[in-house]
Amino acid sequence: MTLASVILVVDDDPAIRESMARELRVSGYSVILAGDGLEGVGAFQKHAPDLVLTDLSMPRSDGFELISAIRATAQIPIIVLSVRGNDADKIRALDLGADDFVTKPFSVAELLARIRAQLRRIGAAALKTLAFDGLAIDLERRRVVQGGRDVHLTPTEYSLLELLAVNAGKPVFTDHIIARVWRDAAGTTADTVRVHMSALRKKIEPDPSLPRYIVTEPWVGYRFIAEPV
Repeated sequence: MTLASVILVVDDDPAIRESMARELRVSGYSVILAGDGLEGVGAFQKHAPDLVLTDLSMPRSDGFELISAIRATAQIPIIVLSVRGNDADKIRALDLGADDFVTKPFSVAELLARIRAQLRRIGAAALKTLAFDGLAIDLERRRVVQGGRDVHLTPTEYSLLELLAVNAGKPVFTDHIIARVWRDAAGTTADTVRVHMSALRKKIEPDPSLPRYIVTEPWVGYRFIAEPV
């Protein structure tokens, strides 16, 4: 079964948020809602969405700040939905890292088409193999080779490794890991992640006490430290 893409909708108008959520869910997407840029950053870190839809004018923290915050750690698609359709706002949003700009009001059909286009783009750009010193991860076949030997991982262990390796060099928050790997399943805690991470390290690390690949980031999560080759 293929998991539905997760879309984060950030807008300070409750009616717009709920209307968009209904349309997206009918189209088969999972939806997370936030009322401004500050809530949006928290939701992004916790739920690890596949795509973000954001307004620009919002209280406390606006869409420009949200785009900058997301782009500091991730390259997921960001589509701006705003009544502010002047060139200056469009240019600023795009320069900060937005991938598309849709002026309100807009048709739902057009928005869904733009979402599909962005999700296809990131799917086509995905690497098929990740290679590091002594470790190779075949993303299509879900095969892991370390030191010339096949490593047999459980589905959860593989998902952990893939998430960290795709984000090599960057800290990955524990909440982000729970959202991505366990889809926020009830009862999943930092201890759950720690137990599975320990099992993963024992399988891929030549010496788990001196990690070559995965290190713990205190109070944050984990980081894959090996450089791609």
